[in-house]
This record gives sequence, C-alpha cells and structure tokens, in this order.
Amino acid sequence: MNVLLLYFLIINSATFIIAGFDKYFAVKNKRRIPENTLFTLEAIGGTIGLLFAMFLFRHKTSKISFIVKFSIILLLQLVLVYLYLTGKI
Repeated sequence: MNVLLLYFLIINSATFIIAGFDKYFAVKNKRRIPENTLFTLEAIGGTIGLLFAMFLFRHKTSKISFIVKFSIILLLQLVLVYLYLTGKI
C-alpha cells in the first residue's frame, strides 16, 4: 500500500509540474507539451495533479475538447475503481 501511495504522489506531482511548464510555454509562445502526453499522464494516475494544475494555472479550462477528453478518462477511472471495490474485477 505504501508503494501505491508513493506512486500516486510521484505521478500526480510530475503531472502537475509538466502541466505547469506547458502553461509557462504557452505564455512565452514556446514549443508546447503535446496534449496526448498530458492525457497519458492522467490515464496512468495523474488525474488529481492535472486537475489541480488546470485550476491553479487556469490552463486548458476553456478548451472544450480538452475538458471532454479529460472527463472521459476520469469517468473510466471512476468506473474501474468502482468495479475493483465491488469485486467485479
């Protein structure tokens, strides 16, 4: 259990930092971090980090396509957690 908590701490911290850098790059008109990278980090456990970054940095919050994809990944994760907790997987 400690390893799992450490994993989620690391992946969420990394996702938060990377999303922060993406916002910084956006403001400076520099090369951006691909959205697929952000979605991959979210999918492997960085959902909370990306959500905090979105609100704290006001990053990608007005881009509907990003929010829809973010929400789909979040919904899939919630379904998987529910199925796991109920013993169905």
